[in-house]
Amino acid sequence: MNFRWRTIDIIVASIIAVTFGVIFWAWNLVWSATDGAFAFFPPAQALLYGVWLMPAVLAGLIIRKPGAALYTETVAAIISALLGAAWGATVIPQGLVQGLGAELAFALLLYRSWKLPAALLAGLLTGFSAAVFDFFAWNAAYDLWDYRIPYALLTMVSSTIIAGAGSWALTRALAPTGVLDRFAAGRDRALV
Repeated sequence: MNFRWRTIDIIVASIIAVTFGVIFWAWNLVWSATDGAFAFFPPAQALLYGVWLMPAVLAGLIIRKPGAALYTETVAAIISALLGAAWGATVIPQGLVQGLGAELAFALLLYRSWKLPAALLAGLLTGFSAAVFDFFAWNAAYDLWDYRIPYALLTMVSSTIIAGAGSWALTRALAPTGVLDRFAAGRDRALV
C-alpha cells in the first residue's frame, strides 16, 4: 500500500475539514441550545458529541493514509475556533487529541481494514480520546461518579454510533455516486 499523500488526498481531506469546521460552529449552537433538555441528567448531553468527531473517522475511511484522521480533525477544530467557537482556542488542542484517537485505531489495524468494525473502533477510540481530554480540561470540577464517568461513557457511545457507524454509512452512501472514484473507498464495494 502506498502511504504517500497525493494532491487529491490533501484537497479532499481539507474539504472535509473545512466543511466540518463550519458544521462544528453550528453544532456548538445546538449543544448550547440543548442544555435545558438534559437538565434531568446533564452528562446525557454527551450523546450529541459524536458529530464533533466525524471528520477524523470519515477522512480515515476515505483517504486511508496515515495522518488523515489527525489532519482533518485538527483543521476542522482550527476552522471552528476561527469562526468563534464558544470554547475559544482550546478546541484546537482538543481536535488534535480527538484526531489522535481515530488515528490510533487505523494504525492498530495497520491501515488495512476499512469495514464497519474498523469504523466503530475508530469512533470508539476518538470518543475515548475526547473523553480523556474533557475529563481534565472541561469536567475537572465535576463529581467523578455523578458526572465525569457517565459523561465519558456516553461520549464513547455517541462517538461509536455517530462518528463510527455514521461515517461508515456516509462513505458507503458516497461511493456509488462516483465522487470517491479516485480513492480506494470509492472502488471498494465490500465495506461491510
